[in-house]
Amino acid sequence: MPLNTAPIANERPGDNIKSIKQDNPLIWPILTLLQSSHQSWKVHHLAAQLQQQGLMHNLDSEPDKDLFKRNFLLMNALYELQSILLPKQWLQVQAMDIQLCRIVPADVGIELANDANLRSYYLDWSHYDTCSNVVQEMLASFWSRYQQHMGINQQLMQKGDALKVFELDETATAKQIRKQWRKLALKWHPDRVDGHAERFKEVCEAWQTLRDNNGIAP
Repeated sequence: MPLNTAPIANERPGDNIKSIKQDNPLIWPILTLLQSSHQSWKVHHLAAQLQQQGLMHNLDSEPDKDLFKRNFLLMNALYELQSILLPKQWLQVQAMDIQLCRIVPADVGIELANDANLRSYYLDWSHYDTCSNVVQEMLASFWSRYQQHMGINQQLMQKGDALKVFELDETATAKQIRKQWRKLALKWHPDRVDGHAERFKEVCEAWQTLRDNNGIAP
């Protein structure tokens, strides 16, 4: 595993819809698992549980590559979720010790710095596969399965209605949409104390509209 990797380039206003699509749909099922149990998880236990739920499938015909890609997807989702939860909650991300902590450590800056290289590696999709089309197709497939798992209505909202759900207007950039999606999904996630299943579902449907090629023009 590389110890030094370049950080991901920041998204810029005007980024096209492809930048929105690269959002790991395992983030929310993983949050559900972590919220539903106070135990410490191991990354392969998370993988097994997601597989039982029909959300983790074979990703490569070669066993070694399949194992790597599964691990990459999980670690990417965990580091994304860690960032989303801060500063109110701490997600400890270690391959053999993954758990949600109610109290954010006083030395959280040091904790983040210690994992900076790994975090940069797993948040860079170029390390998953050199073929971007494979990544896009895989993510689209995962999102489709997650929709079915959630029971989301397959009929998309109108773009204007979706933007209203996100409290945005027609000038919203891909970066703003992604940021609002994560904020609202975290706020209404049904496994959180003040969560709301129907509002979470509505936010997911709005996100599906805005990430679709017909929802936002490149």
